[in-house]
Amino acid sequence: MSDLMRWEPTRGMLSLRDAMDRLLADSFVPSAGALGNLPDTLAVDMYQTDDAIVVKMALPGVKADDVDINVTGTTLTIRGETRDEDEVHEGNYYRREQRYGSFSRSVELPVMVNSAKAEAEIADGILRMTLPKAEEAKPKQIAIKTKKK
Repeated sequence: MSDLMRWEPTRGMLSLRDAMDRLLADSFVPSAGALGNLPDTLAVDMYQTDDAIVVKMALPGVKADDVDINVTGTTLTIRGETRDEDEVHEGNYYRREQRYGSFSRSVELPVMVNSAKAEAEIADGILRMTLPKAEEAKPKQIAIKTKKK
């Protein structure tokens, strides 16, 4: 026995709005393949311990003097610049995928931090920041009292 399916003439048709959205997206927003596989932003790893927020970011070839870190409220902003020191003038590039120039990345922190006690270091191309949580953001243990009758 074959299954019967109800015929709906509009099934499979895009709405005019969906068709226009798809047309405009394809026309003005380049696909990832058109740009290679370059990320739009610098990747950030963030996790929290009981006392701090730890943020790590890969910044290969970047010197500590070329990075500026700011915390405003719960927004962490990392700015810097990479320079191409080995500019090739005598030949043509076959491929050039490394990015040079200014970069900036802002991320929202999950809690308030004490930026006065924050620490940052770059080692082996990895920027690692330890941002101590503000006292009001740290978990507090509440003791339970028993009441005698």
